[in-house]
Amino acid sequence: MGYVEGSDIDGVRRRGRGASSNATGRFEASVRASFDDGWETLAELPPFKTEVQFEPARSIISTNDSPDISFDQSINPYRGCEHGCIYCYARPSHCYLGHSAGLDFETRLYAKPNAAELLERELANPRYRARTIVMGTNTDPYQPIEREHRITRQVLEVLEKTNHPVGIVTKSASILRDADILERMAKKGLVKVALSLTTLDRRLARAMEPRASTPPRRLAALGELSARGIPTGVMMAPIIPSLTDHEIESLLEAAAKAGVQEAGYVLLRLPLEIKTLFREWLNEHQPDRARRVINRLQEMHQGADYRSEFRLRQTGSGPYAAQIAQRFRMARRRFGLDGERKVPRTDLFRHPVLPGGQLGLL
Repeated sequence: MGYVEGSDIDGVRRRGRGASSNATGRFEASVRASFDDGWETLAELPPFKTEVQFEPARSIISTNDSPDISFDQSINPYRGCEHGCIYCYARPSHCYLGHSAGLDFETRLYAKPNAAELLERELANPRYRARTIVMGTNTDPYQPIEREHRITRQVLEVLEKTNHPVGIVTKSASILRDADILERMAKKGLVKVALSLTTLDRRLARAMEPRASTPPRRLAALGELSARGIPTGVMMAPIIPSLTDHEIESLLEAAAKAGVQEAGYVLLRLPLEIKTLFREWLNEHQPDRARRVINRLQEMHQGADYRSEFRLRQTGSGPYAAQIAQRFRMARRRFGLDGERKVPRTDLFRHPVLPGGQLGLL
């Protein structure tokens, strides 16, 4: 295991990152922390840089049985995410790798170079039945390292070749690079794209999501995708009480003007390490609102930071949660975003034929 630093990491060293600390993962037997030994060695430490390791995967399609989401299959080409969103619910998963949910999650990344090859092999199984595969469920498929590694595009090429339905969730305007594939798939009813938009405030977004595309760029991407006939939606994820919930109406209006057809939301979730990381962020960037945000959130979780029960973890409960849900429904209706949800087709799927395989008779 590499060296893991504790809290209070110098702002210059973590510039452009979301987390302010790098506490040891919860599964580690020992805790390591940096400290000043009197020789001013902390000042000599270099800034955090993005490191990418290749991690050949054994399988690529993940499944779930959660009643909170509308799909049961997903693909994640990467582990960790350079976007650095401070609220990201995937941060704790990095601890399974012996890393921190803090700065390690944003800087120590893993790429799955054989993702497309594995996908083709799994789709070739005669017992496989097509159901929408969603990309972007854990970490962003269009985070900055995708520009170099292009694993997401390789996966899309396999899905297009086999007429397999796909959904994509991202915070990056870089998805426009693959608009050619998405447009062709959209003509067959095989694709659906959602961009996650938390706030229209560029300064707030830069602090919360330091390496994600700016809100105007995400809206512009939605506009271009919609203009090319690609079904689009917007996810206000997460809604942060007393910080971004006042933007529900304005954000949905802006999305509707960009041509979006659908909208959804998720309430801020603070499981495991995220509850500490988010408090650190609030105290640094929003000290005057920190207590109010946490108090509001706990009101929606019966006094706790988070409840993991299905059908409650993403929406909360109580009067304030009900008010957010009602406002979102009304705004969605007002801006024409409450129509029938589009579901990608599954009937066009054809199993790929692997090298040396046998073609079907029909």
